[in-house]
Amino acid sequence: MEPARHRVAVYVTRQRQGTTELLVFAHRDYPEAGIQVPAGGVDTNETLHSAATREVREETGIDVSLGEALGVQLLPHPTTGQRRITVFFHATTTQTPSQWTHTVVSDGEDNGLVFECRFIPIEEANLLGGLDEWLHLVPKNLVTN
Repeated sequence: MEPARHRVAVYVTRQRQGTTELLVFAHRDYPEAGIQVPAGGVDTNETLHSAATREVREETGIDVSLGEALGVQLLPHPTTGQRRITVFFHATTTQTPSQWTHTVVSDGEDNGLVFECRFIPIEEANLLGGLDEWLHLVPKNLVTN
């Protein structure tokens, strides 16, 4: 049996006019991928925390203050069936443009992908592929410095 792939996913939030907003993105060239949050694989010898902050930076271009892990999800890859273990984190940011376009620069297969990033009210999040499993645990009305 093929070993499970270890992954991280990050719910990045900000406060805007008393509302908790969630950072989401869509693939500019692959709209069928749906609305997502930063997520990806953990590299060899990389900690979960390092992977989480790296994935946010690679996929959105922003830095975050990483909080605690919210939960663990065990789901097979939707296409290949490979087992995946995903640890979900909450993070906050004070870098708060409302929307922007970001091109991924990495050593991975996502290099060059273009993501349309934006913040939306957390209640409006409609995430695919089980990415919303732990969203209800994100603290609301946090004050960020």
